[in-house]
Amino acid sequence: MSEILIKNADVIVTMDGARRELVGADLLLRGGVIAAIGAGLATTGEVINAAGCVVTPGLVNTHHHLYQTLTRAVPGGQDALLFGWLKTLYPIWARFGPEEIFTSAQVGLAELALSGCSLTSDHLYMFPNGARLDDTIAAAQEVGLRFHPTRGAMSIGESDGGLPPDALVEREAAILEDCIRVVDRFHDAAEGAMLRVGIAPCSPFSVSRDLMREAAVLARDKGVMLHTHLAENDEDVAYSLAKFGCRPGQYAEDLGWVGPDVWHAHCVKLDGQEIDLFARTKTGVAHCPCSNCRLGSGIAPVRAMRDAGVTVGLGVDGPASNDAGNLVAEARQAMLLQRVSRGADAMSAREALEIATLGGAQVLGRSDCGSLEPGKRADLAIWDISGIEAAGSWDPVAFLLAGPMRVRDLLVQGRHVVRGGAMVTIDLVAVVARQNQLARALRQ
Repeated sequence: MSEILIKNADVIVTMDGARRELVGADLLLRGGVIAAIGAGLATTGEVINAAGCVVTPGLVNTHHHLYQTLTRAVPGGQDALLFGWLKTLYPIWARFGPEEIFTSAQVGLAELALSGCSLTSDHLYMFPNGARLDDTIAAAQEVGLRFHPTRGAMSIGESDGGLPPDALVEREAAILEDCIRVVDRFHDAAEGAMLRVGIAPCSPFSVSRDLMREAAVLARDKGVMLHTHLAENDEDVAYSLAKFGCRPGQYAEDLGWVGPDVWHAHCVKLDGQEIDLFARTKTGVAHCPCSNCRLGSGIAPVRAMRDAGVTVGLGVDGPASNDAGNLVAEARQAMLLQRVSRGADAMSAREALEIATLGGAQVLGRSDCGSLEPGKRADLAIWDISGIEAAGSWDPVAFLLAGPMRVRDLLVQGRHVVRGGAMVTIDLVAVVARQNQLARALRQ
């Protein structure tokens, strides 16, 4: 079996049960798994010198819309709330096809990798002009990240009182049929899987109650996870009250959308009862702080969620509502927002880093990822803290959320995806050039 030894790290942040931070330790990887952690380890394989670096588990992204890397900073959507923003972008997304979905996924995945992310979910809920979930999966296999795509859907168009245009919705029978296809073809339930698939009707304002309920039944029959948007802003809550006569949390509970196999994106407007519901049922939350700020949705009650025992991970959300796909920036923003709303002691840098690693892995049901311990997957990020950003820093771990925005090395399953700050799995210059060509064509 191939071995890699990471030597002389200034600090290894394990995120193990004791949250140990090991100074001057080494990390031995064998066959894609962490074999040992300690001082003075040796190998006959490759040696990576991590002097001047902090090593962390690979970051985990629990909510993304990779296709949106083609629609950053679109005029008309820049200063709109959620519903107005969607109405601006739906007609543009309707012109996408398989190449747009594939290329935008490559760019988004590379952007995540360069920010230290080793495992990401994706929520693709529209399939115009022959696009399929298969297109994003092909992109992830080339980039080399551990991937948890979800087969999303929209079935209630404008003519039936929904938000999306009719051209972007699908028949519910066809949606369920394709969910079965992608799960049967791609989902790998084994420990260490590089690819798992979830089922993810888009939101309460774009699918029917029947589809939500049937999706939950199907997911549990297939043993896969469920994902959707919930309680993102005041408009979202008002829609739920007007259409369903209840708050989003009750709507989710009534339809079987709570439990350890469910995670909801945003949850900015959860109230105390809904937080208790999620804690009691072990329902996960994908917190997307930058997108929530950009759309003016509000500050999610992450401190209250964590204190109640809700499992919380981070998500960059779509680049059309974030502008970026940098998971380190999300961790910093998560910390700052809790502090500005609850006080300077509301969240530490270490807690934000924990949410970005172990928390995300727990949300996605990945007990084999999220920490650096023998037997866990060899997914890790090496951060260079020898530059000017770190000059004078007394605490290299706390510094991570204010310092390097790009990882030096990223290994997934013990394989390099980023080395020396550059992608090694794809020709990023060529991919970005193609992405810009596609964006220009959409603008014209």
